[in-house]
Amino acid sequence: MTDVNRIAAWNVNSIKVRLPQVLRWLSDQEKANAPIDALCLQELKLTDDKFPHAEFHSAGYLCLTAGQKTYNGVAIILRKTALAPIAADTDTAFLKAVRNIPGFEDEQQRILAATVCFKSKQPIRLISAYFPNGQDPNSDKFIYKLAWLKALHTWLASELADHPRLALLGDFNIAPEDSDVHDPAKWVGQNLVSPEERAAFADLIKLGLHDSFRLFEQPPKTFSWWDYRMMGFRRNAGLRIDHVLLSDSLKELCVGSRVDKEPRTWEQPSDHAPVIAELRL
Repeated sequence: MTDVNRIAAWNVNSIKVRLPQVLRWLSDQEKANAPIDALCLQELKLTDDKFPHAEFHSAGYLCLTAGQKTYNGVAIILRKTALAPIAADTDTAFLKAVRNIPGFEDEQQRILAATVCFKSKQPIRLISAYFPNGQDPNSDKFIYKLAWLKALHTWLASELADHPRLALLGDFNIAPEDSDVHDPAKWVGQNLVSPEERAAFADLIKLGLHDSFRLFEQPPKTFSWWDYRMMGFRRNAGLRIDHVLLSDSLKELCVGSRVDKEPRTWEQPSDHAPVIAELRL
């Protein structure tokens, strides 16, 4: 379909390492007549001044970043030819940008939001999000994750009021249902699947957001993350923890959603695969 806008999320687990894969994937999608118009990246693992803006610009993309040395970091990448004429550069392509959750004190770069205008000329609010991992339900990092999720919920409520056409994309580090886990019994009691995390995910849905993947019939055991260890990908021992959530108005415009496992088969891959939603804006 060429008359739709495709938005995607991908935890690249270091853009310095994975830049060739990201550029290859974007090029492959374009060649397949299914270009990605907005790509939200997570885990950049570098500061803004080290981000490969020039390489993306040469490939036909504009970038907005919220980077951090060694850890975390998020970005929004826009295909220039998909944008309205007014969005000629970074300043005009990314409007009302927000970095991190307002009012939530946090040194970690996990949220980047901006309003963009594709050629449809109707603005859409994009949020690239890297949710905390949580590590273990008995750890301080899990307490931080729950506090972060609560702050995110509060902020998103106001964002949705201001921006009815909103998409939240990224690595949520939450598998919302047992069908999103390769072996639910094995994961009982662990983070990513805990009742608290799943309740927080459900609370996001109650705000008026929709899991784009579940809007369509999907193959069973479709995941977006596989551990590098123990041949996780080869055994399809994965989790679906990367999501594209859409507001009510965007849900009505969504015509497809999928996980692209192909980049996970490449040499030196990220442990995550891209997730894509197609919108007839």
